[in-house]
Amino acid sequence: MYNVFYDALIDTAKMIPLLLVIYTGIELIEYKFGRVIREKVKNAGKAGPLLGAGFGVVPQCGFSVISTALYSQRLVSIGTLLAVYISTSDEAIPIILAQPDRVGIIIPLLAIKLIIAIVAGYSIDLIFRKTKGPLMESEVCATSPEGYPDMPKEHRLEEEPQLIFEEGCCGHHLDKPNYGEMLLHPVIHTLKVFIFIFVVTLALNLIMFQAGTNITSIMLGPKFIQPVIVGLIGLIPNCAASVAITEVFLKGGISFGSAVAGLSSSVGLGMLVLLKENNNIRNTLKVIGLLYGISVVTGIGIQYLYK
Repeated sequence: MYNVFYDALIDTAKMIPLLLVIYTGIELIEYKFGRVIREKVKNAGKAGPLLGAGFGVVPQCGFSVISTALYSQRLVSIGTLLAVYISTSDEAIPIILAQPDRVGIIIPLLAIKLIIAIVAGYSIDLIFRKTKGPLMESEVCATSPEGYPDMPKEHRLEEEPQLIFEEGCCGHHLDKPNYGEMLLHPVIHTLKVFIFIFVVTLALNLIMFQAGTNITSIMLGPKFIQPVIVGLIGLIPNCAASVAITEVFLKGGISFGSAVAGLSSSVGLGMLVLLKENNNIRNTLKVIGLLYGISVVTGIGIQYLYK
């Protein structure tokens, strides 16, 4: 039993230097380009789902929060929000990069999620327009009465509202550079992810030790059920969800389709911001339902195409 604990600790500790380097790079990307990304997506108009999906694949922890803040004030469409959510992989990319022998999976993973995000984003916006859904839920909101003259007066904005003050996954501000945080946050983030990875690795090692069999035959049941279960796990509003999904996938416990389903529905703290800031409960449930449904359906489809 001691060897199980020791092996999990050593395997996880080897990832710390690479994780620290990766998260330091991500921190610099967030502070340098975060505001630019936000403005481009907010002003993208009909190109919103395309830009949202493209920026979403960049490994950084704040964009799902930023896009949710924009959506809660109807500054981006529901299709754009879903495109961001689906393309975002939360902690998956840093964890895979920290295991050099598995980096080959990154390109197909990102490519598939990007395609799903773009197709789903534009499809959702198109459906909303055709069914004449509320403009505020399907189009980028006007920032002046002249933008949409037929819009009800109560929906018009005389000036752009104050955006929600965005915070990253460890509570650091994304909108105001602080060089102390830029140095400290990657260390905190690395330690948190290290703990998550260690717990998951230890659990998997214990399962294999107790069962005495290959993990693939005992994790999460039949393959056609896996995307349904993993998709639900992905909805947990914490980076631990994507850490667990990625680690189990890399250990061979779930299929590629299931990993895509879970990582497509995993948006980290963006989900908490949606629940907290989006005042329309029915709309929030609709976003979550669409996200989960798209993730699971595509995951099942990939399950039978990807061998």
